[in-house]
Amino acid sequence: MTTMTTATPSAAAPSPAPQPYTYRRRPLVEPDWRRLPGWRDVTRAEWESAQWQRAHCIKNIRQLREVLGDLIDESFYADLHRDQTTHATMSMLVTPQMLNTMDTSDTEAFYADPVRRYMIPVAGDRRADWPSHPRASRDSLHEAQMWVVEGLTHRYPTKVLAELLPTCPQYCGHCTRMDLVGTSTPAVAKHRFTLKNPDRHAAMLDYLRRTPGVRDVVVSGGDVANLPWPRLEAFVDALLDIDSIRDIRLASKALMGLPQHWLQDEVRAGMERLAAKARRRGVQIAVHTHVNTARSLTPLVARAARALLDTGIRDVRNQGVLLHGVNDTPEDLLDLSFALLDEAQIMPYYLYMCDMIPGSEHWRLPLWRAQELQHAIMGYLPGFATPRIVCDVPYVGKRWVHQPADYDRERGISYWTKNYRTALEGNDPEALTRRYEYYDPIHTLPPAGQAWWRERAAG
Repeated sequence: MTTMTTATPSAAAPSPAPQPYTYRRRPLVEPDWRRLPGWRDVTRAEWESAQWQRAHCIKNIRQLREVLGDLIDESFYADLHRDQTTHATMSMLVTPQMLNTMDTSDTEAFYADPVRRYMIPVAGDRRADWPSHPRASRDSLHEAQMWVVEGLTHRYPTKVLAELLPTCPQYCGHCTRMDLVGTSTPAVAKHRFTLKNPDRHAAMLDYLRRTPGVRDVVVSGGDVANLPWPRLEAFVDALLDIDSIRDIRLASKALMGLPQHWLQDEVRAGMERLAAKARRRGVQIAVHTHVNTARSLTPLVARAARALLDTGIRDVRNQGVLLHGVNDTPEDLLDLSFALLDEAQIMPYYLYMCDMIPGSEHWRLPLWRAQELQHAIMGYLPGFATPRIVCDVPYVGKRWVHQPADYDRERGISYWTKNYRTALEGNDPEALTRRYEYYDPIHTLPPAGQAWWRERAAG
């Protein structure tokens, strides 16, 4: 028999040690856009207009300088010019909503701002030693190789990705589809769809009607917010007529970057129609957005998320990307997750490791660091709202960061296996036994590992 004893409190008992992270609710704030010289006369009605936001997106250095005035030193614009003419894989496109969440109090703060780091990258951000990993590629996930029709990637047995269009309201520097999305830059000539959108969309729907093994469609691009609403509604409505489709996910970073779009009457009414039809059929519709830092969450974003939920859709979820200097501490990730969950009713869902595209080494983290971060955020959030940190392994797909079959820390090579065949491997007898590789950033390796890669790069 076990006897429980109770310790007698001592007057000199030490205070409990602080927790590694302290939870505090932080109400969302819409920064005052009128603090920026170029927007001093912008009214609230204009700011909350999707048309005004789109018309006043920042597309070049001249426009950025006109908005920020003398708040930022000229040296920053020179740094930005060097990046755009030499390194940038994405053209510049920043909504007023996103620019307004950046710290513009002075040049140093602007350089350090986490949203600026991935939305307006500069040459000084990038690594001179290893700007790109030797195994980086434009289509790092080989999605185009798995197209069953142009723009429709069938990588998983029961799920497909439908890229409806190649544009977004805003362009992120770390975009995994940098080979296709946006306009060409001096560093990257973009690929182009060969079929017109109506023909591609029709071919996608035809494939799905003929392939009853697919139950889940991610409708993306680009960003579905850039597709005229009647076309998007017609495509999703057609998906709802396919008996085998049970889950539909609409991917839109614009829920955060251009919440004004999702608050438009036409869009809300259309979502209500789609949600009602989905309920009648027992199908789930969700919206997936992309928020990397709590700074990006404002009352307008929360209003847009609630408006979507009010239409009757299943959920609004977040898929962020782990980025050095943006959200690579436990505090960053927990602050983001609690802000999403508590203040905006957005479910923290995935945090992806940054994909191995050219020019991304200053953003990417090694696998071991992602594993540490996953461990560090466990236990604070409800289990259903604790984001899973995943590695999207080429030719494999999403894997939790603790799932490699093997991991060579010295050379920064992790090895992964899978339990299904992609569209490329229908007759490949080794698809389920082969080990697939993912690579840590070389600058994070020990000296011996860096030397190993330098020898191969020289050869």
